[in-house]
Amino acid sequence: MSEIVVALAGNPNAGKTTIFNRLTGARQKVGNWPGVTVEKKEGEFRAGGYLFRLVDLPGIYSLTPYSLEEVIARNFILEENPRVILNVVDASNLERNLYLTVQLMELGKPLILVLNMIDVAKSRGIYVDTEGLSRLLGVPVVPTVGTKGMGIEELAETLVAVVEGRRESRPVHINYGREIEAALSELAELLSGADLLPDYPRRWLALKLLEGDREVLDRVRGESAAAPVLARLETIRERLTRLFDESPEALIVEARYGFIAGAVREAVRVSAISRKTLSERLDDILTHRLLGFPIFIGLMYLLFYLTFKLGAYPVAWLERALEFSENLLRAHLPPGLFRDVLVDGVLGGVGGVLVYLPNILFLFLGISLFEDTGYLARAAFIMDRVMHSLGLHGKAFIPLLMGFGCNVPAILATRTLENPRERILTILINPLMSCSARFPVYVLFAGTFFRGHETQVVFGLYALGVVLAALVARFFGRILIREEDIPFVLELPPYRLPTVRGLFFHVWDRTRIYLRKMGGVILAASVLLWAFSAFPRTQAGPPELSQSYIGRAGHLLEPLLAPLGFDWRMSVALVTGFVAKEVVVSSLGVLYKVGKDTSQTLEEALRASGLHPAAALAFMVFVLLYVPCVGTLAAIWKETGSFRYPLLNVVYQLVLAWVMAFFTYRLGLIVLG
Repeated sequence: MSEIVVALAGNPNAGKTTIFNRLTGARQKVGNWPGVTVEKKEGEFRAGGYLFRLVDLPGIYSLTPYSLEEVIARNFILEENPRVILNVVDASNLERNLYLTVQLMELGKPLILVLNMIDVAKSRGIYVDTEGLSRLLGVPVVPTVGTKGMGIEELAETLVAVVEGRRESRPVHINYGREIEAALSELAELLSGADLLPDYPRRWLALKLLEGDREVLDRVRGESAAAPVLARLETIRERLTRLFDESPEALIVEARYGFIAGAVREAVRVSAISRKTLSERLDDILTHRLLGFPIFIGLMYLLFYLTFKLGAYPVAWLERALEFSENLLRAHLPPGLFRDVLVDGVLGGVGGVLVYLPNILFLFLGISLFEDTGYLARAAFIMDRVMHSLGLHGKAFIPLLMGFGCNVPAILATRTLENPRERILTILINPLMSCSARFPVYVLFAGTFFRGHETQVVFGLYALGVVLAALVARFFGRILIREEDIPFVLELPPYRLPTVRGLFFHVWDRTRIYLRKMGGVILAASVLLWAFSAFPRTQAGPPELSQSYIGRAGHLLEPLLAPLGFDWRMSVALVTGFVAKEVVVSSLGVLYKVGKDTSQTLEEALRASGLHPAAALAFMVFVLLYVPCVGTLAAIWKETGSFRYPLLNVVYQLVLAWVMAFFTYRLGLIVLG
């Protein structure tokens, strides 16, 4: 059975992901778009005897290629030639969402309009005549409520009907006025005569040239027969500009919005009863000029508090399970290298990280709740004034907040920032956002040395990262070349009640990456570290730890980090953390010989080592600030196209980490005694 490719397109926050999950269920795969590190989601589903491959395009507001996401979406539709496009729109914000719809219609491909969140529209007194809208646009319109699964079966049936030709999907052509229509006809004829970009629709190509679309112009210029067409294009553009005292692009945009306004006026009825929506009432409080910021801080504090409190129980269960596993292996395996590598290398290393997985899951769940409810956009709105003082827009706060999950996708998310200067600044300070990989280190040391005050310590570390990121941004902002600000509108999507299914997929996507890292790089690093700690062998067996290969290396590093209160084992753990920050905990688990002829946990081993609480606090600060992991450095290099920026991150973060850890340790000795 051959696959039928279907593209899923829509604005951010229109419910596109919910529709995707409803249609494909668990039959999904995640990768990257060819040549770029932007996530690509695909899924399969069967309907009417057909196998459909659904490709989830990045959320975009238009097909004008200003951002990488817009370029990806447009190129996929034009070059991969999907059989049908499913365009998901927010029924409660129809006029804004239909601008992308109009641009998709201009491509001339079969289109189905998915009128999502119809229940939200009705709750606001907005009633859409779906049949009337379908006649006006020339495409099928299917009302849905993605969060409840309503309309999904009808959507699948409509898709089958369009594929079989039982339901017409012929998008209407917008009339741009006599002069522009004449220009489009002339350009289309010239393009056909010169056989320029024959795979692209003639009218669409003429429209893009008239708009001055940079990417299309570059492609046309690359053709040998383009010169006469481009010369005539310039003449036409100048004539239209003189005639209307407006650029052709502005005239085309006005015509599109005029068509949309007319369609909405014909097909949408708004109740005469004016009522403030729940989202608007909540925004009066949550984005209040005075209350918004303390509420945001309070919610972040609550997130960490619940992460520790709720995670404490499963963490204790995992600790007991690991202890039972260690005792079982010791009881049933003979002494030797094989038992040592399993107990001290695998369980001591990977187990030391695995035990904090419940805390990580609760953190992921909290971040997903912020995203799915719509509060994440409000956080960016609240921080807008603060970000402006640093030379950044509030929009830059979203990639920074994403850094609390993982710095790599957060750095990729800076592609939404149009201003190159702001993008570089955001990339440079993003590694100071405390990613989830550092979280096990905080949980370990805060739980060991600051029991009962874990929430305050960890919240303080996250806050310190944000404050230092602000200061660094201010510093680098004065050095980097200043560029003119590009204005933007930060959209505030309506608040929504998150679904269990949606939360599961979001948490699982993050957890899957974390588990894969544990089974890969962390396992390999733990076993390798154990090997360096178990050799060279002596006649009596394993060497003293301080005399092993890793011990000798640690003693070389110790003088550099001794002023911070760190012993040689902590120094080695920091070096291994360069691969991935979770490896710091697994390294400590191996180096402190957890389970070596004893049932000690890593926390107990750390307390028994005589480490001062001030040194533990300094260690957490150092882990927060020092060199990014390999994956983050690779992302910085790819996104900036230069080795200069990842090198700058390594240097400035190492210096910053050492200085801050030094002052933390010295002040800690005074305050903590």
